[in-house]
Amino acid sequence: MTENTEKKEINFLPFHAINEFMLDEYRLHIIQETLYGLSSLPPNLRKPLDQFTNRFIKISGFRNPVKAPVNLKINPFMEAFKKQPKLVAATLAAWANIHSELQNQIFQLLQSRQWELLPIDADRTVLPGFLIIWPAEENFETIYQAYQNQFPLSKVSIDDVSLMSVWLSGRLPYKSSETAEKSNS
Repeated sequence: MTENTEKKEINFLPFHAINEFMLDEYRLHIIQETLYGLSSLPPNLRKPLDQFTNRFIKISGFRNPVKAPVNLKINPFMEAFKKQPKLVAATLAAWANIHSELQNQIFQLLQSRQWELLPIDADRTVLPGFLIIWPAEENFETIYQAYQNQFPLSKVSIDDVSLMSVWLSGRLPYKSSETAEKSNS
């Protein structure tokens, strides 16, 4: 390594760190939507969720928690969601697929705002977690305002737009790129 070579360090937060940015009611909403939407998912998204359900969730009276009714899975699933990064990644991938129209809209929106993104069909579950650098001058409110301007007839909530932005960008708003540049100087 020469003196002129900069050492770039990429920091990730594990996927379950997203819980620090979610209200309990919204987390419940996401889990319910995902579990009730499982039957509509392609096998490549349903299978990992079933495997993690089998591995991390225990439901009294069911040797195989996958076969339990959704209403019995929700609370144990929520507890596992708070602790298991792989379960979070699989859940968010499934949730994004269930909301494919929103996924396409947010992808277009972030691209138009010059965000660095993986291709829309990339498997984000294989990443080690979320990047911690968020683009300067961007926040959930500015993204939602831009979304409303671009899709004025949409009734999607700021929470759904924010979550989809986090998932597609692979970033949590932990530090802004402006703050990161100052700390590297």
